[in-house]
Amino acid sequence: MSEPSAIDEQVERHIGRVRAVLGSWVRGTPIEQMRRDWDELYTAAPGTALPATEEAISVDGVPATWITAPGAREDRVLLYLHGGGFSLGSVRSHRELLVRLSRAARCRVLALEYRRVPEHRFPAALEDSVRAYDWLLANGVRHEQCSLAGDSAGGGLVLSTMLTARDRGRPLPASAVLLSAFTDLTTSRESYTTRAAVDPWHEKLNLEIVARAYLKGANARDPQASPLFADLRGLPPLLVQVGDHEVVLDDSRDLATAARAARVEVTLEVYERMIHVFQQFAADVPEAQKAVATIGTFLDRHWNQAR
Repeated sequence: MSEPSAIDEQVERHIGRVRAVLGSWVRGTPIEQMRRDWDELYTAAPGTALPATEEAISVDGVPATWITAPGAREDRVLLYLHGGGFSLGSVRSHRELLVRLSRAARCRVLALEYRRVPEHRFPAALEDSVRAYDWLLANGVRHEQCSLAGDSAGGGLVLSTMLTARDRGRPLPASAVLLSAFTDLTTSRESYTTRAAVDPWHEKLNLEIVARAYLKGANARDPQASPLFADLRGLPPLLVQVGDHEVVLDDSRDLATAARAARVEVTLEVYERMIHVFQQFAADVPEAQKAVATIGTFLDRHWNQAR
């Protein structure tokens, strides 16, 4: 690994902000307050929000928002599933990242507000994401010009959504992008030990709690919950990005290995010294900017190939 650099200082500032919010969540904090705190953490400072049009809609009963950066093409759609441990996260918390993706890939982004824990457990979130993909296909979006993307828990949902669509005989999207994806809810990967000392806020215990809350007794090895255990054959090309300082590192590395074994085209990018969903810090972290630009190029290439 390289020597510490200015990038470490930039990332450390964001780590401090996240820790401050996590530290305020004492036992008994209402879930709605936790969600507001999390959204506020990632909301752009006044006057600094990136320009984009936003349109709130209902996707077959599921709330969602179209986010379109200037110059985006109408015919290209990215369905985005946010992270947040199945209980936090929203369009608001991810708004700046979504605008950057819309701008980098010159596409419209449909950001889904799927049902969350604790009000709704597995498989509610998956049901909503599958419903959203079906809704896009039914409303004139060509699957060759549609892609899926998601981070953390949302990254796992992206895989599960495509696997469900495949098994139901639906046409699959042109490609998919996974950011720090949580793909194994058994939390049994080696990196939960090898990266424990460098991950600034995630650890095996809290991800076990997240998984139990989401599953509510369901089998953690169920491929719909943990797509790392699924038959991945037939999936479209995947771009998998993850930071080297994440306990979920092997959720991505082992996924890439499994995808290749299933003859799925996959590009794995491991970013040194980067933390969980570092792409959200693209305002001032160069590696995050590079990652977002790479996503744009990847999506554009596969949309072009599908024409």
